[in-house]
Amino acid sequence: MKIGELAEVSGVSAKTIRYYEEIGLLPAPEREMNGYRSYDRDALLRLRFVQHAQAAGLTLREISQVLAIRSEGRAPCVHVRELIHRHLEQIDARLAELRATRRELQDLAIYAKTVDPAACPEDVICSIFVREP
Repeated sequence: MKIGELAEVSGVSAKTIRYYEEIGLLPAPEREMNGYRSYDRDALLRLRFVQHAQAAGLTLREISQVLAIRSEGRAPCVHVRELIHRHLEQIDARLAELRATRRELQDLAIYAKTVDPAACPEDVICSIFVREP
């Protein structure tokens, strides 16, 4: 299939497909006599793998590592499991940060209701952020 067909079937733009080829996520396709790229079913399967891995939060670099392990003839499952656990830890840490930020914003929202903008000193940019603890 041509690049436009692959783009339509996969939901990945032709520009992205060419980029994936450039960075090695997709192998270079066969070329027809007229120079058009010709993709097989393996290209579609690889694109779907990339889409699923990205949806799970893996970066293109991490996906490339997984593909490299597979291309060596090894199953990348142990590596993928480690990536998943690392991403879960990062998400848990980020969620904790977001919860702390949310609490701070809730406190600021309550305090902001008590602030009189007319009483905000000229030497203070915004007195909401300089409240006393």
